Amino acid sequence: MKQTRTPLLGAVLALAALPVMAEDDTNSDLERGGELLREGFGLLLDGLAAELEPMAEGWQELVDQLGDLSAYHPPERLPNGDIIIRRKIPLEPGENGEVDL
Repeated sequence: MKQTRTPLLGAVLALAALPVMAEDDTNSDLERGGELLREGFGLLLDGLAAELEPMAEGWQELVDQLGDLSAYHPPERLPNGDIIIRRKIPLEPGENGEVDL
């Protein structure tokens, strides 16, 4: 009976080692796939940043022009469709480049 167990035990150990070997291949494939995804997303984000750069410059000009946004009330839409943004504390006439109408 002992002679039958030794080959059987060897076969069981060999079969048990197969998933470990296959796991190494799978892990390396997953790692490589993860690296490719990271590289691809990096290129995508770099491309988007290059496309959005002119818009970001325009946005920065708008932010610079408006200054501190906490000085304004939320935008209001008038019945005629115009949108106005009122200052919480109105400027004095001629202050900060404002034109008297």
